[in-house]
Amino acid sequence: MDGVASETQVSTAVGVAEARVRAAYAQISEVDRPEVWITLLPEHVALEAARTVDARRAAGAVLPLAGRTVAVKDNIDVAGVPTTAACPSYATEPAGRPGPATVTAPAIQALVDAGAVVLGKTNLDQFATGLVGVRSPYGAVRHATLPERVSGGSSSGSAVAVALGIADIGIGTDTAGSGRVPAAFGGLVGIKTTLGLVPTTGVVPACRNYDVVTTFTRDLELGVLATRTMTGADPLDPVRRPWPAGVRLGLRSVPVVAVPRDEDLASLSPGWRAAFDASVLAVRAVGAQVRRVDISGMLSAARLLYDGAIVAERYEAVGAFLADAPDADPTVRAIILAGRDTPAHAYVSDRARLAVAKVEAAAVLDGCDLLLLPTTTEHPTIAAVQADPVAINRRLGTYTNFVNLLDMAAVAIPAGAADGGPFGVTLVSRAFDDQLAVDLAARLLGVESAPLVEAGVDVLVVGAHLRGQPLNRELEELGARFHRSVTTSDAYRLVALDTQPRKPGLLRVGPGAGAPIVGEVWRLSAGALGSMLAGLPTPMMLGQVELEDGSWVVGFGCTAEAGTAGADITATGGWVEALRRGL
Repeated sequence: MDGVASETQVSTAVGVAEARVRAAYAQISEVDRPEVWITLLPEHVALEAARTVDARRAAGAVLPLAGRTVAVKDNIDVAGVPTTAACPSYATEPAGRPGPATVTAPAIQALVDAGAVVLGKTNLDQFATGLVGVRSPYGAVRHATLPERVSGGSSSGSAVAVALGIADIGIGTDTAGSGRVPAAFGGLVGIKTTLGLVPTTGVVPACRNYDVVTTFTRDLELGVLATRTMTGADPLDPVRRPWPAGVRLGLRSVPVVAVPRDEDLASLSPGWRAAFDASVLAVRAVGAQVRRVDISGMLSAARLLYDGAIVAERYEAVGAFLADAPDADPTVRAIILAGRDTPAHAYVSDRARLAVAKVEAAAVLDGCDLLLLPTTTEHPTIAAVQADPVAINRRLGTYTNFVNLLDMAAVAIPAGAADGGPFGVTLVSRAFDDQLAVDLAARLLGVESAPLVEAGVDVLVVGAHLRGQPLNRELEELGARFHRSVTTSDAYRLVALDTQPRKPGLLRVGPGAGAPIVGEVWRLSAGALGSMLAGLPTPMMLGQVELEDGSWVVGFGCTAEAGTAGADITATGGWVEALRRGL
């Protein structure tokens, strides 16, 4: 639902979307990279959409993505545009999806509703099968700045559209790494959420159980905003998974980050290995602890995606059509048709193997917040991939193929250069710990982290749970997120309680009868707040507390009996100042 913008917002927003779209089409003409697009919307169509956005803003609508340009991978539906999946005959009779799409995929519609303007549909490895960006009858998508090299696939066009400065947001899909490998090659941020958070309704499936709609952006904040906008956009999505009640909303101040053993990094080219070693040092430099772990089991699980019975999912998705398609890429056809005769017992067996691998991976990462990986192994040339299309592609997926299979989330970020081009790393988290990966990515990029998860309860702390105080670790272990420093209204007294560790108690005594008390607001998930309440020791309690601005939040207080017995320290204005004074 549209909100109401301020007069300043409205006046400065008029015409912004139109100007951005005009700039995008000027850039399209300047770079002259037709292989990026399968269907580029006529400029007048995009301008009409942009003017609609500007009119909505002028009328008072709050549109967080107003004027942002979007390039959509052509395996995702946009109303009025054919969906080819890089196979022209797939979008025409007698295929199962004849003619232009009639409905926009919910994930894309959510972006449009938030003010984004779609520029067109982008090229890809056919049927999202590949990590190279060359398996398309529409041509190989060249790297944005190193045209002799691959751009990465399968979401090649969307990533290059962003890297070239045409689109602000590139939308891809990721089954084996297609939302991460192109990010690494393009110096971009690629966000691949936990399975089921972003709806895949209106997406041509690669493997239904392991597909994720992803974002490419040049900065983390926009990627988080776009991803958050798409999350949960289709409540009827059959694979929908909402954020759990106990979701972690913030990363610990001293996180533990797992990194692979030396022997697990053998696939890296020398230049990429040196760059990864530098990234491990960077993780330490931002305050994390590093722990070497054995990821050989994860690497083994990765091979099940193409070399095991899981490939039957690719055949289920498009195999019957592809068998007779005249414009099928030979490599793609061979990969997908290999799943045609997979026996059911083999598929069930491999799913069981994945279940075991998932438990083993959880054990390896026990005690760790995140796993740091090189996004891929090297940056090959187009010629090399065309000469050896399968082996190089397989190598590029070494550190990406297992992530969706094992139900993990990932944020890929740029991390310097290697072998004359961009280098990238990926922060991998457990399912639904997406925010932790975003937070560490922000630290490594030197920017403020943005919330990916909007849900939560604001809780006021005024004593031992403040940052730097002994019980703050309890908040961090619950995945709480620091929100802001605040001051209460003047209706409160602060008393020092006789507890271990020492802590104050907050008592409401009425407007003007107390004094403003300094505190902090932290955001916790509903489940985390319940856990905290269940373990709350006497004489502490939780209740509503009035802030200086007149708003109310849940806050820590104490019983009246404990408050009467405690020493009054209201005059200090807060617990930290009371400790400084030695009270």
